[in-house]
Amino acid sequence: MSSVIWSVFGFIVAIGVLVTFHEFGHYWVARRCGVKVLRFSVGFGRPLWRRNLANGTELVLAAIPLGGYVKMLDERESEEPIPDELQDQAFNRKSLAQRSAIVAAGPVFNFVLAAVFYWATYVIGVPDMRPVIDAPPAGSLLAEAGAVGGSEIDAVNGEATPTWTSARMALLDQAMAADTLRLRMTEPGGGSREIAIDTAGVPVDPEPMFETLGLGLYRPEIPPRIAEVVPGEPAAAAGLQAGDLIVALDGEPMASWRALVEWLRAHPGEQTVLTVERGGEQLTRELTVGSAIDGGEQVGRLGARVDVPADLWQDFRTIHREGVMEAAVSGVGETVSVAWLTLRMMGRMIVGDVSVDNISGPLQIAQYAGYTAAAGLVTYLGFLALISVSLGVLNLLPVPMLDGGHLLYYLVEAIKGSPVSERTQILGQQLGLLMLAGLMGLAFYNDLSRLFG
Repeated sequence: MSSVIWSVFGFIVAIGVLVTFHEFGHYWVARRCGVKVLRFSVGFGRPLWRRNLANGTELVLAAIPLGGYVKMLDERESEEPIPDELQDQAFNRKSLAQRSAIVAAGPVFNFVLAAVFYWATYVIGVPDMRPVIDAPPAGSLLAEAGAVGGSEIDAVNGEATPTWTSARMALLDQAMAADTLRLRMTEPGGGSREIAIDTAGVPVDPEPMFETLGLGLYRPEIPPRIAEVVPGEPAAAAGLQAGDLIVALDGEPMASWRALVEWLRAHPGEQTVLTVERGGEQLTRELTVGSAIDGGEQVGRLGARVDVPADLWQDFRTIHREGVMEAAVSGVGETVSVAWLTLRMMGRMIVGDVSVDNISGPLQIAQYAGYTAAAGLVTYLGFLALISVSLGVLNLLPVPMLDGGHLLYYLVEAIKGSPVSERTQILGQQLGLLMLAGLMGLAFYNDLSRLFG
């Protein structure tokens, strides 16, 4: 229940902040251009709260917090003739440059807000993991290039990667931009080396890409010591107890919990003999491996929880922090990088290089909002920055009904010297509505597939 509350809270705050700032961009530039704004609404549907400003704008907080709008004085939308003294305040009477600035202001303000959020996270300090890789699987590109587990990625194609997140983003970015991935790494013994990977064999879809590379975060080995035995499970039936250290399986030494789990998962329903250390003595226990269905596959299970040392990850955690001015530059740079990466991912999605399964809808966004809000302020600000960039990019797409669609009309107007015909605009709106409905349908389908699939 708490996760649902966090998701609802995080989602409402995110939508409220991002949409309000987007619409404020339209409002602020419209007022600077002398356009009369009739209504500034956060949300759709029945108004829950309203207030009139001194300049005549009605502020509204509506019931459905999934968007917002700014309604401006416009002769094309007015049911009654506009008084002569107000005609110069109508949106449609403004110059092409002014109208374009008003429309573009919403997405631009989203980018500005994202840069501010990124700046704040860098000043406060972003908790992350050092980019230390696990042993790459045999046959993966990293393994073939000679990378070894425990190596730390220092740079990708010359770009410094102080954290795990920055390393993944750099790899994803460079896989689309360069012919070769050059990774400078510090190996476990302290030596430095550079490996090169041909990007021709690297998919640009994120998860398949990391799987092909064999990239995984380093997992320190955990001793196979039991912290808790689940009643009614195979471990309890075999007489295992909290504190037992599993030292061998069928006489074969068992050095880590990971090795034990891998063997158990591969042998559901089989019988084996465990050697455990308890109170300085070694005991043997017969175990019938349990079974469960995981991802449609039958796997073995023990029914016990491992004792994870409190300081296991201490040496691998890091906090990326920058000074106020340095963070401002980094915030702008990160905003530009994420926006450009988003555009390229969209382009690759259109040609089929990236799966449409990567599209997330409101349910998935709400879930991420809950995770990040529960994780802390810095993590949540990073989430808001990412969504703000995505909102800005999405609205600039040349799709009728979006800001980018209006800007496309204005570009045509600038070229031909007259506005796009009303019939063309109506057809464009219908096409845009169809495209957005299809996109939302796909996003909802992906959300439901993740939840129930």
